[in-house]
Amino acid sequence: MSSLIQYYMATLSVIKAHFRKNDPLIFKVMTAMDLSPLPSVSKDQNYFARLCQEIIGQQLAGAAAEAINKRFRALFPELKITPHTVMQFSEQQYRDVGMSWAKARYILDLAKKTRDKEVKLDNLSQLDNHLVIQELTKVKGIGQWTAEMFLIFTLGREDVFSHGDLGLNKAIKLLYNFKDKPTIQEIEIIVKRWIPFRSYGSLALWHSLDNR
Repeated sequence: MSSLIQYYMATLSVIKAHFRKNDPLIFKVMTAMDLSPLPSVSKDQNYFARLCQEIIGQQLAGAAAEAINKRFRALFPELKITPHTVMQFSEQQYRDVGMSWAKARYILDLAKKTRDKEVKLDNLSQLDNHLVIQELTKVKGIGQWTAEMFLIFTLGREDVFSHGDLGLNKAIKLLYNFKDKPTIQEIEIIVKRWIPFRSYGSLALWHSLDNR
């Protein structure tokens, strides 16, 4: 067994033990899912391109988001997706691959602000979560939720919970048998028990919705 696999298994063992002790409901969901350590995308793998993907996927089902992202990537068959290459296309050309007018503007705003160093992506992996959010939300169309998804799925931050995610709110309502939509305060009582692994609790909540 490779040292990397051993490391992953040890990491997952610690995470599951934490939830077994602190939240048996989430632990039960985790035992029925293929839980993996969160990946961390290095800056060499292009944070800018990942943010474009996040913007395109906002408020879309997975299949629809991936279809538009595929057509977006096809605009750059032999080129890396960078601020410079993105700005070679117009809003209309992005609209033609399936983006809304708003998202086309957001993609171009991200490109311009990154090119002009108004938004600095290179050192995001060294920043605390709140500073990453502060930096990313300088871009039109990137709000708290998109920045939090970037923290989880690109930077691999293990202790993030997004109160603005409708799926997480719905999953908590169903899993914990709330009669009405739970308040932020009620949700906080639950998710505080997950610290320092709130991202993994979030993964379990999303999985519980998939199973339904």
